Amino acid sequence: MYTPPVSRVGLARLLRANAHHGAIPKFKRNLLLRDFLPSAGCSTQMMGRAGLDYMVFGEAYFYRRENAFGQVLELEHLPAINMRVKVDGGYVMLLPDGKELEFEAGEIEHVMDYDVEQNIYGVPDYLGGLQALLLNEAATLFRRRYYANGAHAGYIFYTNDPDLTEEDEEELRAQISASKGVGNFRSMFVNIPGGSEKAIQIIPVGDFQAKDELEKVKNITRNDIIAAWRMNPALAGIIPENVGGFGDIEKIDRVYTDNEMRPIYQLFLQVNEALREDRRIGFREA
Repeated sequence: MYTPPVSRVGLARLLRANAHHGAIPKFKRNLLLRDFLPSAGCSTQMMGRAGLDYMVFGEAYFYRRENAFGQVLELEHLPAINMRVKVDGGYVMLLPDGKELEFEAGEIEHVMDYDVEQNIYGVPDYLGGLQALLLNEAATLFRRRYYANGAHAGYIFYTNDPDLTEEDEEELRAQISASKGVGNFRSMFVNIPGGSEKAIQIIPVGDFQAKDELEKVKNITRNDIIAAWRMNPALAGIIPENVGGFGDIEKIDRVYTDNEMRPIYQLFLQVNEALREDRRIGFREA
């Protein structure tokens, strides 16, 4: 069997790496279902699953369920994450127990977005934004660890007072170590009789918060992510920074549906070629 050009499991796991990247494919799936006209040949549930597969993996698979006369009565969704194309024709579905379920080429409807490098598997359009996605996730995880660990190697506790005894030094080390993790950011009292003004100094190694690095990274990578999805900011749940906002949301929705979603509808309408005429699907007109 052919190996997919991009790990399907990896793409699925990345949906949980970022709020926008995880929400946008389901939003686009919902737009598809909003205009979908179900039939006896394909239910809303089946189209919803296939639609989400298409948004995430760039392809979707249906099994043609036929009657005794060879007529396709309905389409059953098959998870794209487990589907593989056989070298000699046909398809294979990978099962959890390590077994494989084989299908003939005529048993499967394969809806895919054409990839210029190969025409065996579909590939999603957002791959160019994955580095921004991973950077966004890394920035969030760094900030979480920053707060979860009060010490976080963020400063040097410096002392040069000769009156500080070895017992006092050990106590300070114990207090600093105890400030990590749960219960951090606690206050500390130090008394050195006769000590100089700068007997103890706190020297920051790096001030992450003051430079607002997190906000910069999150905003830049967020913009790259929604651009990779070709998603309008007004539809992506982004709060506008200007007074006027993003404009008329209804007009934005109509334009986005016409330019982005309706071409996807056309790809799914190709399954009608296999269905009986009384079981064909459709999409609502604008």
